Amino acid sequence: VQLQASGGGLVQAGGSLRLSCAASGSVFSITVMGWYRQAPGKQRELVSSITDGRAPNYADSVKGRFTTSRDNAKNAVYLQMSSLKPEDTAVYYCYAEVKSGWMRPPIAYWGQGTLVTVSS
Repeated sequence: VQLQASGGGLVQAGGSLRLSCAASGSVFSITVMGWYRQAPGKQRELVSSITDGRAPNYADSVKGRFTTSRDNAKNAVYLQMSSLKPEDTAVYYCYAEVKSGWMRPPIAYWGQGTLVTVSS
């Protein structure tokens, strides 16, 4: 299973970006998809996650500004980021817990990371 993320880039404060991530390979189902980020010199932190059939949850720092959605038909997750702040600058990693078969346990996979830079 591979996760391919895209959509990062440079944006001014107050701007918007949309990140996308799609899983490919032996995907039977995906229980959880989400996004983490890691800023320079800081630990990786959860930004948002969405469990199949449930509403997404968000870190307090992004609530009201970021929106996560998923498309099960495409095995994809999206992160719409608005009102971006310089402190949102980080490498963003997508994440998915993937089952390769009905009786198989979910296994966690990570995307390669995409850099988001917000200038002041």
